[in-house]
Amino acid sequence: MTLPSPALAKLLSQVLASEAPISDLISAIQAIQTGSQPSSICTSTPEKDLVDPLDAEVAEMTEAERSVFSTPGANVDLGRKYRCGFGEVIYGEGKEPDLIARIIQSQLDAGQNALVTRIDHSAAETLLGAFTAGYYNSFARTLRVEQHSAERVRYLSSEEAEKQIHAAVVTAGSTDRCVAEEVSETLCWMGIPQRRFEDIGVAGPQRLIGALPELRQASVVVVAAGMEGALPAVMGGYLSVPIFAVPTSVGYGANFGGVSALLSMLNTCASNVSVVNIDSGFKGGYLAGLVANQLIQLKHTMLA
Repeated sequence: MTLPSPALAKLLSQVLASEAPISDLISAIQAIQTGSQPSSICTSTPEKDLVDPLDAEVAEMTEAERSVFSTPGANVDLGRKYRCGFGEVIYGEGKEPDLIARIIQSQLDAGQNALVTRIDHSAAETLLGAFTAGYYNSFARTLRVEQHSAERVRYLSSEEAEKQIHAAVVTAGSTDRCVAEEVSETLCWMGIPQRRFEDIGVAGPQRLIGALPELRQASVVVVAAGMEGALPAVMGGYLSVPIFAVPTSVGYGANFGGVSALLSMLNTCASNVSVVNIDSGFKGGYLAGLVANQLIQLKHTMLA
């Protein structure tokens, strides 16, 4: 009988943790090659009775967590909302409006709101004809379809922000707006209150200094910046919350379509800054939304 792979993996982890000698691992590998089973790792459980850990995990899921809607061209993970807190997001680029419509309808039927990213104006117009409760943001290239009526993103006032957990969405320059809009649309779909701070890049440091009192009210910050991508690092030295940096493709030739900003952000020494992909406003917004949502849920639990 050959060594079960879970047992070999467990032994490897024990060796790496210095909990078992490497000689045991060598013996186990040799046993696989010869078809024998070393006594030190021998198991009396027949292979046919071994349960794949992944199969066991799936079996423990509730019906809602396992839910999938199958339609030609897609298998919609309706269970993601119950496993991960938020439903599946539809990447619209390259998908026909008819396929997107079927995915959206399956989410609505399951009581979930839909978010489509990277969708062009023509496809959005077609879908808005089918879903009157939708809202299309041409700057963000996103479409939100909700159970009742999706509306324009609403930003908190300074007075409102003082009283509730929220995310701050920041742009270094006005040309970073499209990425910031995708951030905001994502946060809105997640139900996270937010504020917007625009055009406060490092070229005019007094602009950031002036915004700091209100930025410090936020529980998490997303920063969209192109050119040299310096703003997230500077903000990291002033704020005590997680900052998700989104490099944008804004800049002249040596910016290399956002690669220069990406590398600058990745090399930051600001410990509270984490970086997502170029122009990935959705990812920055989603991560910030997860942080804010955890804090909101914790607050509700404490007040209950």
